Amino acid sequence: MTEKNFPDIVKDIHADDNKFGKGAYFFVREALDHTLKSRNSSSNPKNGHVSGEELLEGIRLYALDRFGPMTMTLMNHWNIKQCKDFGEIVFKLIDHGILGRTDSDSISDFEGGYTFNDAFEAPFTPRIKNN
Repeated sequence: MTEKNFPDIVKDIHADDNKFGKGAYFFVREALDHTLKSRNSSSNPKNGHVSGEELLEGIRLYALDRFGPMTMTLMNHWNIKQCKDFGEIVFKLIDHGILGRTDSDSISDFEGGYTFNDAFEAPFTPRIKNN
C-alpha cells in the first residue's frame, strides 16, 4: 500500500485519466468500507477481501441508502454507466496502491452485474395498482 493520502492519489489518477469524476473514487472506497463493515457485523464475518460480485452488491445497497433517487444523477455526473466502470475504478485504485487484490481478481469480475435501471431507478419507480 502507498503512503500518499487518498485525495492526492485521486488527483494523480484523474490527471492521467479523467474518464470518471473524482467523486466516483471516493464513493467506491466508501462503498467498499461499508460493504466490509456490513459483512463483518453479520454472523459470518470473513477476511478483508471482497469479491467483485460482493462489491457490486455493496455498491448498489450503499448508493441506494446514501443517495436514494438521486443515485442515477450522480452516476451520470461521474460518467459511470455500467458495472464494469466500477471495476475500472477499483483496478485504478489497486494500481496506485490504495487497494489490494488476489491473483484470482479480475476486472471481468465486474462485467455483467446489474443494469443501472434495475438497480438504481426501479426501486423508486411507482408501482401501478391493479384493481
